[in-house]
Amino acid sequence: MSRHNFRREHRRGPDMPPVISEEAWIGRRRLLEAFGFGGVSALLASCGGSVTAFQGETEPLGESGWAPGWEPAGGGSLYPAARNQDYRVARATTPQDVAARHNNIYEFHPGRAGPVYKHVGDFSARPWQVEIRGEVEEERTVDIDDIARVAPLEERIYRFRCVEAWSMVVPWTGLPMADFVRWCKPKESARFVRFVSFLDPARAEGQRKAKHYPWPYYEGLRMDEAMHPLAMLATGIFGHGLPMQHGAPLRVIVPWKYGFKSLKSFVRVEFTRKQPGTFWNDLQSKEYSFLSNVEPDVPHPRWSQSTERDIATGDRIPTLPFNGYGDQVAKLY
Repeated sequence: MSRHNFRREHRRGPDMPPVISEEAWIGRRRLLEAFGFGGVSALLASCGGSVTAFQGETEPLGESGWAPGWEPAGGGSLYPAARNQDYRVARATTPQDVAARHNNIYEFHPGRAGPVYKHVGDFSARPWQVEIRGEVEEERTVDIDDIARVAPLEERIYRFRCVEAWSMVVPWTGLPMADFVRWCKPKESARFVRFVSFLDPARAEGQRKAKHYPWPYYEGLRMDEAMHPLAMLATGIFGHGLPMQHGAPLRVIVPWKYGFKSLKSFVRVEFTRKQPGTFWNDLQSKEYSFLSNVEPDVPHPRWSQSTERDIATGDRIPTLPFNGYGDQVAKLY
């Protein structure tokens, strides 16, 4: 298994809340929900956990003000998609109002995760096309509706772990990345797939203000990672199309890796023979590896990765190897 070239002991400071085991955390949530208090912050706090300012009740799928105003990829008739019960998580799903207010998109909001939704303005994900280039049988430019209909859309509930040590559990709508990769018709010489995001500093204030970053954002995966059944091309969330703060209109989801590997709002897909550069690895290779799998025993140089903060409750819980997907993906490494 890949390891960064640093190892350092990290201890919890006196101001850090106690770590709650995942079993105890799940049990507490289920008990509260059984009594009808799943979204009541006061009761959560009385049980020993801290609560974020965004705590709220879970909204019914497809009935939220967070749904984008434009037509989602593939057309509105495809949403909500049927849930694939093979992809479930024991933890409670993060309330949509919480998940929509705490995001990380440097294009709009440089710095740590925060209220990206306040900075997306009138940015629209229509029209939107994607270039397919590199080691493929035929280079072409396709529309998002063509991509969304490559395979039937489905909903999967996944853990999501940010490198900043916060996490959530959300229902993504999309299709298997493997189906999309095959549809692109890569040549046998293709060993990696590179995703490139949009470049529009006139509408994305982060690109305009953070001029020291090598825009547009870019990321990459090995072909075996992209073809893994867990890898997903997401077109929606919470039963509707993706809003901009979640990476509209198309994004990558690789749940066993830190969130920055799941590139958002891509406009270009390139198949390459050699390992491509990636945004954060090129900027700070000692802090962000090309693989960037979730490894709780490998600390970031500036903080521990052994625990994570659930953004819905504020509870700090143990981080699982490969974000809880080790049984499925550890053999890749």
